[in-house]
Amino acid sequence: MSESRLLRLHERLPELLLKSDAADLEYYGRDWTRRWTPAPLAISLPRTVADVQAIVRWAVEEGVGIVPSGGRTGLSGGAVAANGELVVSFERMNRVLDFNAVDRIITVQPGLLLENLQGAASAHGLFYPVDFASRGSCSIGGNIATNAGGIRVIRYGNTREWIAGLKIVTGSGDLLDLNRGLIKNSSGYDLRHLLIGAEGTLGLVVEASLRLTDAPAASNVMVLALPAMDDLMQVFAECRRRLRLSAFEFFTDRALAHVLAHGAQDPFEQVSPFYVITEFDAADETQQAAALAVFETCADKGWVNDGVISQSAAQAASLWRLREGITESLAPAKPYKNDISVRISAIPAFMQAVQAMFEREYPHYEVVWFGHIGDGNLHINVLKDASTTDAAFIVECERVTALLARTLEEFGGSISAEHGIGLVKLKYLAGTRSVAEIAVMRGIKAVLDPHGILNPGKVFAVGRVDSGG
Repeated sequence: MSESRLLRLHERLPELLLKSDAADLEYYGRDWTRRWTPAPLAISLPRTVADVQAIVRWAVEEGVGIVPSGGRTGLSGGAVAANGELVVSFERMNRVLDFNAVDRIITVQPGLLLENLQGAASAHGLFYPVDFASRGSCSIGGNIATNAGGIRVIRYGNTREWIAGLKIVTGSGDLLDLNRGLIKNSSGYDLRHLLIGAEGTLGLVVEASLRLTDAPAASNVMVLALPAMDDLMQVFAECRRRLRLSAFEFFTDRALAHVLAHGAQDPFEQVSPFYVITEFDAADETQQAAALAVFETCADKGWVNDGVISQSAAQAASLWRLREGITESLAPAKPYKNDISVRISAIPAFMQAVQAMFEREYPHYEVVWFGHIGDGNLHINVLKDASTTDAAFIVECERVTALLARTLEEFGGSISAEHGIGLVKLKYLAGTRSVAEIAVMRGIKAVLDPHGILNPGKVFAVGRVDSGG
């Protein structure tokens, strides 16, 4: 820790924990992407809002970029520090600060894990509904930075819908207290929504007030086996018409094979090319009978080959593992990932077009699909064969992703559904946002981060606002 800039930071904040060992630089300097070599200046672990403000002001004076760091579970390189930035890890700012039973608002620090937030809500007899498989490792600050959605968006929406207020530190070190938990507040621009999904490029979230809701009614989980891609939307329409859904997901036979090889149990005797898993209210016999009627209708029409409905909480968890275990089961293969979205109505035509493209462009690679049919978010994982080098694999996948981006543009979709632009998708931003929109975004960046120190190089190809980025 002999670097002069770090010595000056230490003099300013003698109690601040700083790490600079090689193992720490690598651990904190990357997210779930593995395409950049971590090279941060150091890792800082603040405890207070005042610490964060002081770090930002130091960074402005020293001309050092800042990369905010939560659980680092993102897939777009948004938390990568590869160019001498200071990583600001919020893992020590991980407490529940307040709970108000009347407002049903819980106030937390950004480093709190999603799973711990859900547990705190449950302890008060309430429910925080945003949920995904990485709940045990992702943090609230990161969820806010990417407006994370997950498996229950069809009923509860994305993270954005649950943010009652934010405290953020701007790129000048100023503290902004946004919305303050109000339900109605028509007093000018609602700046909190600029910060949600901004990937830490406009400000550092140092406190979040989140709305909670009633715990959901008793539910069941149903997994259905489908003979063809065209049946997905037919089954979705039937389920949405007759059931009160909280989730509707799909995955392919290839995805299932990887999860089964990873230890999950197969509920079916025969393999089908597509599967859906849906969770729905089943608090009474009428709702349970409706689920059985859905299955019978879908089977009679030939949309479904087989199905299973959970009979216990343990079986429901086992069935959910078939979907939630996909990412973990694919991880050893280091897949190239696309996280995309289109309007729900466009899914059938889009999937047909892209599937045909993949069969043509990826003849030697396995492509694994899964995702959220209920909100139009599709996950595409491309697996490298043994004969291809890592570098050649990335080049090939980038070539095909450019074709995918053009197809998304034709369908009015987005190259990033819930992991942000980060570093991975910089070149595709213009396919999702117009020239005028990007100009406005750059203008907002220039106001909130005038020195261009906040997560430089993310979202926009050039990070420093004051040099044209």
